[in-house]
This record gives sequence, C-alpha cells and structure tokens, in this order.
Amino acid sequence: MTAVVVAVPEPRASVLAAELGLEGIEVVSIVVPAPGVEIPPGTEAVIVPATRAVLTPELISTCDRAGVRILALGGADSRLLGRLGLSAALRADAAGWEVAATLATEADAASRPPSILPHRVIAVWGPHGAPGRSTLAIQLAAELARTGRRTALVDADTVAPALALLLGLGDDSPGVAAACRRAERGALDSAELTRLATTVSTGGGDVEVLPGINRPSRWPELSATRLRATFTACREWIEETVVDVSDAFDADDEVTYDLAGPRRHAATSATLEEADLIIAVASADPLGISRFVRDHAELRRIAARTPVVVVVNRVRSGPLGIDARGQVRRTLERFAGITDVVFLPFDQRAADAALLHARPMTDVAPRSPFAAAVRRLATTLCPAEAETATAGSSRGSSPVVRRLRSALGVRGA
Repeated sequence: MTAVVVAVPEPRASVLAAELGLEGIEVVSIVVPAPGVEIPPGTEAVIVPATRAVLTPELISTCDRAGVRILALGGADSRLLGRLGLSAALRADAAGWEVAATLATEADAASRPPSILPHRVIAVWGPHGAPGRSTLAIQLAAELARTGRRTALVDADTVAPALALLLGLGDDSPGVAAACRRAERGALDSAELTRLATTVSTGGGDVEVLPGINRPSRWPELSATRLRATFTACREWIEETVVDVSDAFDADDEVTYDLAGPRRHAATSATLEEADLIIAVASADPLGISRFVRDHAELRRIAARTPVVVVVNRVRSGPLGIDARGQVRRTLERFAGITDVVFLPFDQRAADAALLHARPMTDVAPRSPFAAAVRRLATTLCPAEAETATAGSSRGSSPVVRRLRSALGVRGA
C-alpha cells in the first residue's frame, strides 16, 4: 500500500484523502501546503499544489534525501516542473483514481530497468511539397516516449518551422535558437536544455520540445557548428532526440558561395550528417514520389553511412489507383533501389482533429490507423524497449484506458 502526505488546501484535501482511501492509498497526514512540509517516516509520496511558493528547492532536496516522490496538482508552467525534475502536473481537481493511477505509473517507471539502447538523434526529412514531416515527427516522438524512452522534439526547420503551432506553443520561446547560442559559448548542458525546453504531456508520456525560430529570416542563428554542438549536448541530456528539418539541401552553395559565409540551409545538412538515423518521408502521390526519387540520391550523398528508413505517407487509392502500395514499392525499387518501405495510411479526420486541438494525433484519435502505423514504426526502431509498453494491447494508445487499468490494479491490490 502506498503511503502519501496530502498537502493541498482545504476542503479539497479532505475530499482527496477520502477518494485516495477508496483507491487503496494510505493517507499518512493532511498538512497545510508550505515550503517546509513535514514528511513522516514511511511516506512514499507527497501531493502538493503546483505553485512556486510550495515547490521550492528546499522541498525538493528534502524529498530527494528521504526518497519521497512529489506529485503536483494545478496549472504550473511546464518550465518550472521541468527545471525541478518533476513530471507534468495533474489538474487541480483531479479525482482520486487519477492520482492513484499516476502514483502507480511513476512507481512502474522507477522500477523499469535502465535502457540498453544508446542515445540517438533521429532526423525526419522529406522533399519539397509538405509530405508530412512535422506531423510524423510529433507522432514519432510521442510513440518513442510511450516505449519508455526519454524523448525530445527539436524544430530545426529554417524554412517553415511548424512544431510550436502544431502543439499549441508560443512562438516566442527561446527554443533551439537559444540552445545554439549557448552551445557556441560552451554553456549548454543538460540542466540548461531542461530550462529551455517546454514539456508537452502526450498520451504516450512527456516530450521535451525545443521550438524553432519564429521567422525564416533568423536562419543564420542555426548554423552548422552551433547545431552540431547542440546535438552533442542533446545526446547527453536525453535518450531520443527527434529533429524536424526542412526539405532543402542546397549543396550547390559550396560551389557558388564563399565557404566562410553562412549557408542558407546548413541546418538541414548538418542535422542529416549528425543524425544516427534518418526517417525519409515521401507523399504517396505521383508528384511526391517523383520529388522523393530526385532528392534521395543527394540525401544518400550527404549521409552516406547513416541508416535511412523510407516512409511513404498518406497512402490512399485516389491519386494512384488500384494497388497504391504496390505501385509505390515498384517505383522506388526501380528508380531509387529502395526495397524496404514503411507505409502510413491517410487519415484525414484524425489529422483535422489534431490540428483543431493542437495535440498529437494519438491523443485526439487513439484508434487512428495512422497512429497505429507510427506506433509499429517506433517499435521497430527500439524493439527491446517497446515490447512491454502496451502489453500487446491494441488499446495501449488510449490514456483513459491506461489510467483506468492502473487505477483498477491499485484498487485490486
């Protein structure tokens, strides 16, 4: 039985304590929320408001020394919780079963064995024409987080950065540009990256997001040297770094321009060169496949030794007729020598819902075939980690179902 201290204002404290009791959680005491919360021996977690007045460094240090988890309730900004190393806060009016489910989930995460896979930078690239790079990058980050890997999402697109808008974040946050400036001075470390990132809670877990530049004219801030130093820091900071890049290489710049000057699309080339894995996205229509075949050879020249996973997005019969997958597969094999292809189905309703709510597709449409296909892709990228993520259940993408399952498990215990 989990023993907790409830340190939230009345009358919510008494109501929450009663609800936790029904869920099998032992409430050791109910105290007034303050920086100096008294923690009795045997306490495993403390529930506090997500406010700066209560979440002080002193409280964090006290709980760390006693081995006590902190669960925050309320609407504190994600930067505060991320800087303190805490998980995203629950709602201030979260029910007792939700709190119990979160406590059980955190306990499972704490007992999970350490990762056996190396820390990686995964670049998501695609040719001109909006094949779905940003949408796939967001969904892939959420699914990698579901497998238990600590995941970050970086917007290194210097032509049309979109991750902040797609996730409902402000476009004035420091993000990747600030990280690059600090990396150039040698001042970028894990703590600084945590401070600069914005934590986004998804159905699969928390994802740290470094938004991109808010105007394309700021492209010189993402120079090749700065980005390489930033990715080096990201590998030490987090396990999976998913990077969304623009389509343009502009390799001819090396011939037509002074090498000492900044290159317009150096961010894309540097990311592809530094990546440990490249997800190459093509749109499943004649124009999209033609553009992909044309640019794929240049991609292989830039990243000759980097593994490339070819993903064909928005697969449907409309623009290709009968046997769309077979036609795409034969075309890529004949003109680009590509035999291994991952297909992602077209799901317009789920895509519209994700845009409307500014959330990952798996949060607004957990049974979307697109979300299921990306989940399978994430499983192939880290099979050792993903085997137990959803316990073989097709409902593993639903946060409601997972919380109910965890809460029922607590009640049964």
